[in-house]
Amino acid sequence: MNLHTLSPNPGAKKSVKRLGCGESSGHGKTSCKGNKGQKARSGSGTRVGFEGGQMPLHRRLPKRGFNNYDFRDVPGVVNVGDLDAVFETGAIVDEAALRNSGLLNGRCDYVKVLGTGEVTKALTLVVKTASASAREKIEKAGGSIQSPA
Repeated sequence: MNLHTLSPNPGAKKSVKRLGCGESSGHGKTSCKGNKGQKARSGSGTRVGFEGGQMPLHRRLPKRGFNNYDFRDVPGVVNVGDLDAVFETGAIVDEAALRNSGLLNGRCDYVKVLGTGEVTKALTLVVKTASASAREKIEKAGGSIQSPA
């Protein structure tokens, strides 16, 4: 393989639609936008769900039933690779330690450890949940996972 033989995959490169290049181009005069009107103007258009001033469907329909969105549990997500970079061997890692180190910010109801990255240090994690791959990596490095009291 040489640099001069490299080429993109078939169909990966698509030529741009050349607008306003004369009538014979097929995209001339009005540049495929029809004649006048709001949609023919540059930078124009309406927002999603706009129905010309009529009350939109999503506001006309009754809102019924229960939605759990306001009561959901929000996890604070941390990767094992980040833990390995920040904490020393034998450290006890809980929510307070994660917040002090800057790995966990904002509102969260519990901490979940995910398995992205590698861990080489034996850490004691005090978290609610951990993914199977994170649990495997931590225990392989000599660490342990405990649930908070």
